[in-house]
Amino acid sequence: MPLHNNLNILVTGGAGYIGSHACKALFHGGYQPVACDNLVFGHAEAVRWGPLERGDIADRPWLDALIERYRPLAVMHFAAFAYVGESVQDPGKYYRNNVAGTLTLLEAARDHGIRYFIFSSSCATYGLPERMPIAEDCPQVPINPYGASKLMIERMLADFGQAHGLRSICLRYFNAAGADAEGEIGENHDPETHLIPLAIRAAQGGAPPLAIMGTDYPTLDGTAVRDYIHVTDLAAAHLGALDDLVAGGASAALNLGTGQGYSVRQVVRAIEAVSGRPVPLREAPRRAGDPPVLIADPRRAMRRLHWRPLHSDLSRIVETAWRWHLGQRR
Repeated sequence: MPLHNNLNILVTGGAGYIGSHACKALFHGGYQPVACDNLVFGHAEAVRWGPLERGDIADRPWLDALIERYRPLAVMHFAAFAYVGESVQDPGKYYRNNVAGTLTLLEAARDHGIRYFIFSSSCATYGLPERMPIAEDCPQVPINPYGASKLMIERMLADFGQAHGLRSICLRYFNAAGADAEGEIGENHDPETHLIPLAIRAAQGGAPPLAIMGTDYPTLDGTAVRDYIHVTDLAAAHLGALDDLVAGGASAALNLGTGQGYSVRQVVRAIEAVSGRPVPLREAPRRAGDPPVLIADPRRAMRRLHWRPLHSDLSRIVETAWRWHLGQRR
């Protein structure tokens, strides 16, 4: 249990996929999550462990009133647009929402004396990495506006730390996947672009055949390899980051992954093994800018946060996702 008196944590995007899992982890860690979400992509029914405040972080008067009401100890910031392809087609939308919205949030945190900030960053800030696995000191050269928006926010946090003493931890996710073990919340994007839910929907007959985007990569089976981390493990790392900052930890940027990569075909086989159903497939050309392999070096987060990805075995990820999606069809 936390040792301080103020247990309120402002969770922007708290009705979203990762934000809602973080709210559950905060609640069970002794905190009171206050989910702040405009519900453009979030789901009100995913907010189960504290209040839902519907609004937009770009609305400074609303944000001021919200912070005055709850006086949160810290901010966990998940609210963002996160479709890479859309960011290329409409960069202004991403810079206005992700960067300008976060600037409003940071200025409000500064003005209300909030001292701790945990940011949902991304491995997209690395772009096309020069070495594998990717450590935190790899150059950050994003290749799309989404990744650039996340990198700009990391820079803003560093500057606010220097100028105003705000301490922050930027958590650079790799591929979030899976669902809550109790089946209470899961991955429900519209449109859906992530491999595991698309493959599951194809196997269940609720979606077209899964498109394998590229079969000629220099990997063992020709398909792209990614580092999948269970969303419950991501949520646990956020709780660890909060406890670290409250205990006096310095600002940092940490990778959240497993250090283990799986190809598209390996993921498909895992879904077929768990479900007992075939995943209909079609082969398609590579997507521009997709690296062959993206794997994290997560050792710094493991040391700093005393954290391990306990639920991120591929079969466990797929089993929890399959069970949750099956429940949604009933």
